[in-house]
Amino acid sequence: MSVDARLPKKGKRIPASAGSEPRHIVSPGDVITEDTGYMRGHGTYADGDKLIASVAGIVERVNKLICVRPFKTRYNGEVGDVVVGRITEVGQKRWKVETFSRLDSVLLLSSVNLPGGELRRRSAEDELMMRHFLAEGDLISAEVQSVYSDGSLSLHTRSLKYGKLKEGTLVQVPPSLVKRCKTHFLNLPCGATVIVGNNGYVWISPLENEEATPSDGLANSLENETNAPRQIQHSDRETIARLRNCVLTLTDHGVMLFNTSLQYAYDASLKYSVKELLKPEIQEEIVDNVRLLLMQEI
Repeated sequence: MSVDARLPKKGKRIPASAGSEPRHIVSPGDVITEDTGYMRGHGTYADGDKLIASVAGIVERVNKLICVRPFKTRYNGEVGDVVVGRITEVGQKRWKVETFSRLDSVLLLSSVNLPGGELRRRSAEDELMMRHFLAEGDLISAEVQSVYSDGSLSLHTRSLKYGKLKEGTLVQVPPSLVKRCKTHFLNLPCGATVIVGNNGYVWISPLENEEATPSDGLANSLENETNAPRQIQHSDRETIARLRNCVLTLTDHGVMLFNTSLQYAYDASLKYSVKELLKPEIQEEIVDNVRLLLMQEI
């Protein structure tokens, strides 16, 4: 019987960047400031001349406005956000989508592409075919079109890059660790596509063939119903599993998720097997390397 053991080693000390300020972490009830010149923001309340934190998180100051960004919170959507969600209900001319927000999001029948990309008014026949397009349990990628007064989100999948998601794995991370970037659809050199949703849902799938023409998942759902499922190669499965473990490693150690951090973590993990990436000491080593590389870019 063999036992895999690793001796502890001294970790690398990551230097602080020039001009960086230490993060001010507070818990509920902590006094942030007694200066009356500041304005009260989210996560705070006033008690006399004192400004007190109402949630546990990091204090952020923008000019004279003070707010507390909580460590764990539900997703608060904004117009233009890319989200990954799961269909929970098929209703009348709309689908309900779970996007890790306080209320279920809404995807209207008029906000999706019809088969073939046809542009016309939706008819009663289209409404009867809704469950053929998307059924309960299906995963989709979409964009936030508007925010209702109660905080729920209205989604759309009119672009060819949005639609039903197939042949991949889903990872849930805190939305606060997803960095807002110009694009959240990442085609990594390792041969995988990663959709980093602003709502904290990360979808990892094999990279599509370059010769294939882009098509909307909803538009082709009827045409591909009878086709055999795509066979995923073993190398693609290993790449997806490695990326999944890299995402979990970064989020467990509080590192922001974006294309550069994912690529650095993947490169640092290549000298280990996929199974070894679940060990805490190896995860710490990978995170230290990622942080050092990110600090060098500042």
